[in-house]
Amino acid sequence: MNKLLRVALVQERDHGSVATNLDAIEAALRAAAAKGAKLVLLQELHNGPYFCQHESVAEFDRAESIPGPSTARIGALAQELKLVIVASLFERRAAGLYHNTAVVFDCAKDICGKYRKMHIPDDPAFYEKFYFTPGDVGFQPIATSVGKLGVLVCWDQWFPEAARLMALAGAELLLYPTAIGWDPGDDAAEKSRQREAWIVAQRGHAVANGLPLLACNRTGFEPAPASSIELGGRGLQFWGSSFVAGPQGEMLAQASTDACELLIADIDLARSESVRRIWPFLRDRRIDAYQDLLKRYCD
Repeated sequence: MNKLLRVALVQERDHGSVATNLDAIEAALRAAAAKGAKLVLLQELHNGPYFCQHESVAEFDRAESIPGPSTARIGALAQELKLVIVASLFERRAAGLYHNTAVVFDCAKDICGKYRKMHIPDDPAFYEKFYFTPGDVGFQPIATSVGKLGVLVCWDQWFPEAARLMALAGAELLLYPTAIGWDPGDDAAEKSRQREAWIVAQRGHAVANGLPLLACNRTGFEPAPASSIELGGRGLQFWGSSFVAGPQGEMLAQASTDACELLIADIDLARSESVRRIWPFLRDRRIDAYQDLLKRYCD
């Protein structure tokens, strides 16, 4: 029997301020609700630009408490529109302690759960270790009225361990708010390889765990800050391509690379049970032989 869940992904660009970004998000949430969506996923750090292109202490002024002004506004919309919403914020936990945090609302103004990004990159134009403390709430699904959500964030999507631990803890969907894009200096072939790897890696998580997966990326070009330009930064062209995959990795919906879109898809949650019956990967795991996974590297 089908158990359909209509989901929406809000693929957006930076509009220049917190207020205008939240205005765009509100419009998209209202449109998603009008189309019958019950679960909406927003992109990573949706309140502003992807500021991690450089290292600057001034960028910490962008952080806010959770709960705080943004959660109040988004929570009010979740309650009004009867939506489950996964948002993504720069959290100020204490002076000198900041996180990249996903926040979940379940058709109510109050927060029903949060996840702090665990894997933190430090690469050219993605200097996140300067800003974010690794998460400390573990890989625990967040229970909502539409199911248990395995919420992870961006760089987490390259690590099969994160998706697996969410699945082992009972997640019914995997969700990734994301901010990833191209260096304009790369050639077309390299850009294609990077984007395809991003898609394939996540579809692999869906397959390996027999779960639907939602990945919501930002789009648009964001110029390099002045300090980054001095070091050779050329800005980032976020490649969009937000998508929804089923439990066999099948593409249910995919957005363009270069436009703001409200992506809608219907997920049959009952298929996970059917897929796991024919591909019982959890049954056949050799947990007695995986001790070396706890090592950094097997010398």
